[in-house]
Amino acid sequence: MFDKLSRSWDLVKASAAVLRSDKELMLFPMLSGLATLAVLATFVLPLFALRVFEHGIGFAGLLLAFVFYFCQYTVIVFFNCALVGAAMIRLDGGDPTLSDGLAAAKRRLPAILGYAAIAATVGVLLQSLKHKEDNVLVRLIGSGLGVAWTLATFLVVPVLVSRDIGPIDALKQSVTLLKRTWGENAIGNVGIGAAFGLLTTLVAMIGVGVTFVALQSSVVLGIAIGVVCALGVLLLGVYQAALTGIYSAALYRYAVSHEVPDGFSGAQLEHAFEPKA
Repeated sequence: MFDKLSRSWDLVKASAAVLRSDKELMLFPMLSGLATLAVLATFVLPLFALRVFEHGIGFAGLLLAFVFYFCQYTVIVFFNCALVGAAMIRLDGGDPTLSDGLAAAKRRLPAILGYAAIAATVGVLLQSLKHKEDNVLVRLIGSGLGVAWTLATFLVVPVLVSRDIGPIDALKQSVTLLKRTWGENAIGNVGIGAAFGLLTTLVAMIGVGVTFVALQSSVVLGIAIGVVCALGVLLLGVYQAALTGIYSAALYRYAVSHEVPDGFSGAQLEHAFEPKA
C-alpha cells in the first residue's frame, strides 16, 4: 500500500509540473465555476421566489431537478473536455491556448450533451437514494453507488475528447479502462481529492481564526483578511480541478497507447496501470 501511495504521489507531482509549465490551463475550471454559479442562480432564485417546493417535491420537482442537473453537468463536462483537450496538446509537446481547449470541447458537443443527460439521470437517482430519510441502509447504498459511479466515469472525459464515439460507448470504454487500471487509478483520484480536502480545511480553519482575531481590532482588516482567505480556498479548488484534468489525460493517454507524455517517467505510468492483483 505504501508503494502504491508513493507512486500515486509521484504522478500527482508530475501532473503539477505540467500545470506549472502552462498555468493557462487553470482558466478552464475558473470559467466552469463561473458558469456553474450562473446556472445555479438561474434555477435557485426563481424556485425560492415562486416557492416551488413549499408543498413537497412531487413529479414537477423531480423534473426540475433533472433539468438542473442536466444544465450543470453540461457546463461541467464541457469545460472539463476543454481542459483535457488542452492538456493533451500540452502532453504532446504543444502550447495550447484557451481557444484550443474550447474548440476541442465544441467538436464533441453532441456527445457531451448525451453524457450530461445520462449523468443527470444518475445524479437524480443517487440523490433520491442518499436523501432517503427513513432508511439508513438505502442512504449508505446510495453513497456507495455514488463512489462507484465516480470511479467508473473517471476517464469518460478523456475518452470523449480523444475518440469520435457516443456517450454510452465512452462510458463503456471508461469502465473497461477502470477494470484494467484499478490500483493507482483509484488511489490517485481519491488521493488528490483527500489531499486538497485536507489542505482546504486547514486553510479555512486558519483563515477563520485569523479573521476572528483581526476583527477584534479592526472590522476593515478582518473583512480584508476574510476575503483573502476565501480567495485562497477558491484558488485551491481551481488548482485541484486543473490538476485532476491533467492527471486523467495522462493516465488515459498511457492506458490506450502506452506512450509516456512529457513530464512523466515510464516507471511511474507503468506502475499506475498495473492490473489489480
